[in-house]
Amino acid sequence: MPEKDPTTYSFITYAWIVFLSAWGGAVSFLRKRRSGEARPFNIVELVGELMTSGFSGLITFWLCEASAINPLVTAALIGIAGHMGSRGLFALEKWAERKFLTLP
Repeated sequence: MPEKDPTTYSFITYAWIVFLSAWGGAVSFLRKRRSGEARPFNIVELVGELMTSGFSGLITFWLCEASAINPLVTAALIGIAGHMGSRGLFALEKWAERKFLTLP
């Protein structure tokens, strides 16, 4: 089996990742819209949410692949990460700080 790295995955794999995470981001935007946190018809805010969600989902995919997590669980985590968006990225940042920057 060839070594896994970000360049060995197919276009369709990345398309699914972006779709699942953007779907989570769209759901998050709709929730914010209903609660009054987001303004109606704010395309810039929606695009920002989708971009952040896509990035969060992509990072989650690579972490799941590195951890050899079941593909169905990976798909669920990508959707959740997309929904969490920047909150998920902040949680990953805090985890990395604890794991890699903690002095012995």
